[in-house]
Amino acid sequence: MGLFGKLFGDEGGAKKENASSINWVQLTEISQLSEIEKESESQYIAILKHSTRCGISRMVLKMFESDYDLPESANVKMYFLDLIANREVSNAVADQFGVRHESPQLIVIHNREVVHHASHQSISAGKLKELV
Repeated sequence: MGLFGKLFGDEGGAKKENASSINWVQLTEISQLSEIEKESESQYIAILKHSTRCGISRMVLKMFESDYDLPESANVKMYFLDLIANREVSNAVADQFGVRHESPQLIVIHNREVVHHASHQSISAGKLKELV
């Protein structure tokens, strides 16, 4: 990896960036949204929309992951959406759940409804912990 890659992350950083203690489920297909709605009837669903080309998004992701301390037994399933690679899925999330697209963005769904959403520095693992 070159100097700029070391400083700013490489282009293929999506897989490395979300290597954390969070058990992320990759959101890559529009068809997953109906599954997400169904799952939200029995647990909280959190979708983190992340831009691999944005320094602010990278910073928010790192802060969220370092602050995330929910136990594996928590009633939440974490989805990670690389919106650069899956823009059509990101647009479908905005349409289906009625939340205007922003990046980075955290959307929390329970009982088929959005119960919380935040963007940029308002994204908080602590707030997610309060909800679940």
